[in-house]
Amino acid sequence: MEKHKVILFENRELHYREEGREFTQTLVLLHGFMQCLDVWSSYTLTYMRYMHVITIDLPGHGYSATYSDVHTMDFMANAVKAVLDECGVERCVMAGHSMGGYVALAFASRFGFMLKGLALINSHAMADSEEKRRQRDELCHRVHTNRAGFIVDFITDLFDESKREYLAQDIKELRDQCLENQEDGIVAAQRGIKLRTSRIHTLAALDVPVLFVFGKKDKRIPLEEGVSQAMVPKRSDIVLLDGVAHMSFMEDRDFVKRKLSNFVEQCYTL
Repeated sequence: MEKHKVILFENRELHYREEGREFTQTLVLLHGFMQCLDVWSSYTLTYMRYMHVITIDLPGHGYSATYSDVHTMDFMANAVKAVLDECGVERCVMAGHSMGGYVALAFASRFGFMLKGLALINSHAMADSEEKRRQRDELCHRVHTNRAGFIVDFITDLFDESKREYLAQDIKELRDQCLENQEDGIVAAQRGIKLRTSRIHTLAALDVPVLFVFGKKDKRIPLEEGVSQAMVPKRSDIVLLDGVAHMSFMEDRDFVKRKLSNFVEQCYTL
């Protein structure tokens, strides 16, 4: 794969990777909280053979700069738009995992005309409850007091217990990636997630297919809440995975990889 590319977004570096430029079908993959574009490497290596794939280090993550004390989802969506403009992308399928899904929804709200399809992987369209906002404040405090310890515990808990031994090397590599993140970027993202608004109206207004992928063991998204949101778009598909928690694209990698590839193909044939 090619090395990272860099653009200046609001006078600071924003890193991304672009593969398969010769193909007409474009897939944009947005990582989750504390992750980076490298989390999609196995997907990129497969997809780059037959589609245009763009992955991005969202602001405050990976090699991209931290811009302020708060990175709202709308701000991150603007950063994604800047990368797509640089790559000359007019229409794409966008897939976001967890926080990346929040960013994708913000993008859909602002730039829906650029989407051929939207995939939400272990993500949802609701705003935080008051209890969840309180938990995010506590999370920021933990990052301040013990960043490394917080990251190790947080990443481990994203995976179903039944998968942790089998995916031990993947989990270690993900922890190592996340440990590269600086405190200010981690906190800025959490503050932005806390401030996000409901995007249910965005789902209802979309005229493109929407794919939902959920793990039945995901402790962060109640299954009934995810299923109910899948009823909102005009055209939607939902995947529910047994023995899978919050990292479905790693816990059931082969299946999700095929499903997402088929979804892109379907979106471009409509």
